[in-house]
Amino acid sequence: MNFLYPGFLFALLAIAIPIVIHLFNFRRFKKVYFSNVQFLKEAKEQNSSREKLKNLLVLLSRILAVIFLVLAFARPFISSDSGESPALRNAVSMYIDNSYSMETVNKEGSLLDEAKRKAKEIAAAYGLNDRFQLITNDFEGRHQRLVSKEEFVQLLDEIKISGASRSLRQVINRMQSDANAGRNQISYLLSDFQKSFAGLSRIDGGKAISYNFVKLNANSLPNISVDSVWSLSPVHKPGQTERMVVQLKNYGEEDAKSIPLKLTVNLQQKAISNVAVGAGKTVTDTLSFSGLKPGWQKAGISIKDFPLTFDDELNFTFNVSDELRVLNISGNPSDKFIAALFGADSYFKLVEMPESNIKYSTFPTYSLIVLSGLREPSSGLAQELKSYVQNSGSVVIFPDLDVNAAVYNPFLAGLSLPVIQQLQTGVPVASTIDLKNEMFKDVFDQVPKNMDLPVVSRYFSYADQSRTSRESILQLPLNRSLFAKYTVGAGKIYLSASSLSLKDGNLPRHPVFVPLMYKVAFAGAREQPLFYTIGQDNLIGTEKISLLANQSLKLVSADFEVIPEVRQTPGRTLLYVADQIKKSGFYELTKADSTLAVVAFNDNRSESDMHYATEGELENLFGKQKISVFNSKKDAMSLNIAAKNNNTELWKLCIILSVVFLAIEILLIRFFNKTKHIQAT
Repeated sequence: MNFLYPGFLFALLAIAIPIVIHLFNFRRFKKVYFSNVQFLKEAKEQNSSREKLKNLLVLLSRILAVIFLVLAFARPFISSDSGESPALRNAVSMYIDNSYSMETVNKEGSLLDEAKRKAKEIAAAYGLNDRFQLITNDFEGRHQRLVSKEEFVQLLDEIKISGASRSLRQVINRMQSDANAGRNQISYLLSDFQKSFAGLSRIDGGKAISYNFVKLNANSLPNISVDSVWSLSPVHKPGQTERMVVQLKNYGEEDAKSIPLKLTVNLQQKAISNVAVGAGKTVTDTLSFSGLKPGWQKAGISIKDFPLTFDDELNFTFNVSDELRVLNISGNPSDKFIAALFGADSYFKLVEMPESNIKYSTFPTYSLIVLSGLREPSSGLAQELKSYVQNSGSVVIFPDLDVNAAVYNPFLAGLSLPVIQQLQTGVPVASTIDLKNEMFKDVFDQVPKNMDLPVVSRYFSYADQSRTSRESILQLPLNRSLFAKYTVGAGKIYLSASSLSLKDGNLPRHPVFVPLMYKVAFAGAREQPLFYTIGQDNLIGTEKISLLANQSLKLVSADFEVIPEVRQTPGRTLLYVADQIKKSGFYELTKADSTLAVVAFNDNRSESDMHYATEGELENLFGKQKISVFNSKKDAMSLNIAAKNNNTELWKLCIILSVVFLAIEILLIRFFNKTKHIQAT
């Protein structure tokens, strides 16, 4: 037992007052003379013993009355397991899950409505001086402050279903960051506790906060969602056939047959299909369509599935471009292989620059830069190319084998590439092709047994470096690469061991050269993601956008507008949207009156799995830390909050006992050992 105001215990010295009164009772008695005192003396002895007992009982009653009166002012209490002190006010933080899964209906209505009702009942169990904080999946700034009970109830009524999705760890971290010193920290989490929300990793809730989980009961529902979509087409060209792969997942316990699947582009139906999805399985289906015109395309995949419909549609966007820009920096004007290669297709817009007149400022406008036969590659060029590559650019290097290795090595080292060991000459050697490499995917319909391979008679051998990630596409004997890919930053550099001169080999005239270079160019096309996820993707990357001092970019939908934070990087513009996007759909990126791009946002699919964590699983997440888990179906709505989460104060009992002992004193004085007074005559 503890005391709220232990200083009042000094008042226990007041018990000396009734003791002193008892010891020094100065009441005077009159002497009465009788003729025969034998019988009177016997009566006096009897009354004296009863009088002593009465006085002791009165003294004890007075002492106990004083003790309990002092204890009442000292405010004794019995501590609860939560360690909360009644000397401090309560700061009650309540998390209300307002994700899509809370739209589920049970006997009490929707889970969100039930959560609101229970939150109001919990708040009613606390005092007027306690303060409350509301937390939802939106993590709104206005919910970070403590409010009164009346304001808290008003905020509860304003909660609506949101597309934002959080994890239990994120909610706990939010509660810890908003903790208020000098108050009893009490937290309630009202949710259906989906397994995707609870997670599997241990959570450290901290010792300063008392956690109470109110588990709302919902039935596991069958659900099929459109999980993802991706393109099999390397680039999007006007009029060409597009192939989109759609991924569906069945979260239910029963097989789903003949799920209607529809693809629309710019509100026009382009493809339909019927898909069967086994219980708990993930399937993919490929949809083909054509007839697209240049520009941004707003597309969507939709299915029909009940009763959950929030994940039945997936929006995505892509840009159909009528050109792909390629830059060729050549040290040998007579070399025409690159010009002939990319000039054969009108889709490629080739720009050629001599080595002596390079315009570095134009690098970000190209999807691919080819360096062919440079004689004096400079460190400045290496620096500019590295910056270009680190911002998702692609570079192909065909060296000039007649240039000394000492000239090329500083340039290669500046690009984080392996340096040249020596020039290999002699009998022509054949290379091998890594047919499993993505560069040759869909290139060969059938691979012959005796395949014609590129042959080189002169080539550079490069030093292997552990810090570089080499991916050999064309391989030479002795583990040497003829054509290899190196990842540098967010981009790629393709390094050839041989030149484009026919005296060094037949690579530029070999049939594999055309698809290889086309694939390299397609891989360099800077395609933005088909879609973003609300609450997960907060950063959007676009091509470099130049802005004046007072200009800003906007993301505009049909009924919503966002002004993102703009961050400029070399070759890229990054848009930080934070948590401003709350609704799925299409958003146009605008600058003044012009539309620069179109992006799509979708709801997080973590809410699609309608399986729930058990009470034991929730307790295991916190290890040895004690938490309280209430089942809304089994427990009464009061949840015994006052008894389970508050200290038991005893001051009222002390006052009652003090009054009782005062009453006992009065009764003892009035009725115990009552005798008649004898008067002398």
